[in-house]
Amino acid sequence: MIRGLYTAATGMNSMQHQIDVTSNNISNVNTSGFKKDRAEFQDLMYESLNYTAGRTSQNTMNPTGMDVGLGVRISGIQKDFLQGDLKNTSNPLDVAIEGKGFFQITQPNGEIAYSRNGQFKLDDEGNIVNGNGYLLEPQITVPDNLVDISIGTDGIVTGKDPQTEEEVEIGQITIADFINPAGLTPAGESLFKASEASGDPIVANPTEDQLGGLRQGMIELSNVKLVNEMVDLITAQRAYEANSKAITTTDSMLDTVNRLKR
Repeated sequence: MIRGLYTAATGMNSMQHQIDVTSNNISNVNTSGFKKDRAEFQDLMYESLNYTAGRTSQNTMNPTGMDVGLGVRISGIQKDFLQGDLKNTSNPLDVAIEGKGFFQITQPNGEIAYSRNGQFKLDDEGNIVNGNGYLLEPQITVPDNLVDISIGTDGIVTGKDPQTEEEVEIGQITIADFINPAGLTPAGESLFKASEASGDPIVANPTEDQLGGLRQGMIELSNVKLVNEMVDLITAQRAYEANSKAITTTDSMLDTVNRLKR
């Protein structure tokens, strides 16, 4: 009977993780380039009260056995890199990746991080940076004498010289992809870091090597579907309540046993 208390407790703990993951998804429903998380669960080991195929007589055996589960645990939280919807902003420095790939961002410590958030800006030196002022990699500097900045689907950045009316190539945006994007480590600030699980980055120009193309004047919205998250939240809440009820029921049964008189 005590077993039921601990089994139900593992269920409550797992559902708390589910609610934490769902709450984070909901809170980032308007975060550009955000990729939702999915909690995954596994059942725990079983206690065998009677082994399967155990002998019940000299000529017969137990056809099913008796195995009692000991609960559940969270086995992983995986990112879902499904493409989010694209939104038109008409801002020339807003860029979305349509398809596979990540922007490369140089962090202050010099390390390269990866992002799907393409809300770029210019710093005081004309460098293209993200919302935190981190440089786009490779670094692209827009001369102050150029206007009408254009970013092609292949990542080539150009500007117009107002005096000569000629287009001037400024730089080339490259993007990176991974064999296992789900193995990337979330670093906050809409950034990911490569890990042994993700593999090394595969860097190429947009539209090459099956990578996505760039869309200027657009941003990628979060891929969180609010209705689905609300359903998951309600399901987790009810499962939490059911496990709590199992603990209450087990406690009531133990109380009955303790009040038995000879």
